[in-house]
Amino acid sequence: MEFDFLTPLDNEILDFVKGLSSQHLGSKMVLHTKEDFPELKEIKIALIGVLENRGDADAISDVCLLDIRKELYSLFPGNWNVSIGDLGDLHPGNTKEDTYFALQKVTANLLKNKIIPIIIGGSQDLTYPMYRAYDHLEQMVNLVAIDRKFHFGKESESISAASYLTNIILDEPNNLFNYSNVGYQTYYNSQEEIDLIEKMFFDAYRLGDISNNIAISEPVFRDADIVVVDLTAVKSCDSGNFITFAPNGFNGKEVCSLSRYSGISDKVSLFGIFNHNNSKQESVLIAQIIWYFIEGYHYRSNEYPFGSKENYLKYIIPFEDEELVFYKSDKTERWWIEIPFISNGNNKLKRNTLLPCSYEEYLEACNQELPERWWKVQRKNIV
Repeated sequence: MEFDFLTPLDNEILDFVKGLSSQHLGSKMVLHTKEDFPELKEIKIALIGVLENRGDADAISDVCLLDIRKELYSLFPGNWNVSIGDLGDLHPGNTKEDTYFALQKVTANLLKNKIIPIIIGGSQDLTYPMYRAYDHLEQMVNLVAIDRKFHFGKESESISAASYLTNIILDEPNNLFNYSNVGYQTYYNSQEEIDLIEKMFFDAYRLGDISNNIAISEPVFRDADIVVVDLTAVKSCDSGNFITFAPNGFNGKEVCSLSRYSGISDKVSLFGIFNHNNSKQESVLIAQIIWYFIEGYHYRSNEYPFGSKENYLKYIIPFEDEELVFYKSDKTERWWIEIPFISNGNNKLKRNTLLPCSYEEYLEACNQELPERWWKVQRKNIV
């Protein structure tokens, strides 16, 4: 069974939970102990630690998640109606490929059971087996990375934290429909990599643009299946990471806001946090990132793709050669734009679909400006 790969929580953290009040989050979670494994039907969100960092050549110590759990368990939950389980840890296999295999199997099983895994790593190459967990679902996948880098590598390189995105793009089966980077810093990425992002019609948002208007990222998360956070995207004065020093990056409030956008998205089914440096200071931030994801999940509205278009207001904007069709939710006032089905034998969209967008993009269309993300999806659907 896939969950045999997971080891129960150790006695130190279980004793810590006993010292908490009944109001603390840790007292309200179901935990994997030596005696019991949580009933999957009882949980909607599952926390899993992955103690693997061999994909990062610069890793200087083993992964330890004890402080993260203590900080998370010590928080008070909101007025949530969501059951959370901590399924314990996945220890490194004989090779990192063994760890990938185990993580893929565990994640795929949880997805099959409609449970959202929150994966705490380790090195960011663990994104690759998380992505591969969708193979059995036979669906196209949208990946969003909160990261200062793109992580491209040479085709001949084995999977690593520095090159995992190349493997996701090239390896079969190719289920990746879109990759979006939120918060990249130009000086960490070559111009060749930036040009490649454009050539593949992917989306990339500079740190400054997001910090100036964080709301522009909300539609990106609304269209995501997987969201991963590289903690080096947070500046050191907010993360407490002075081992991998980052003078610039998101502040604590911003990264928690992005996490909440991820949780509130009706489509996000997998969340990962990577590159923890084992410091107690960073553990506080990680616990709050997880808290905000769960907070967002509680406020999901079950709109598109799970709801009906009948509950939306429809706006049609004529262009020279076509019409752009927008929908506005009368429940949340969020916006979508319709992507028409193009029958050419190669298209990745099987029918008309809705792309999350912003009110500002609707206004652009009113001024006869094609929204950039709509254009990119159209191009990917044609080529």
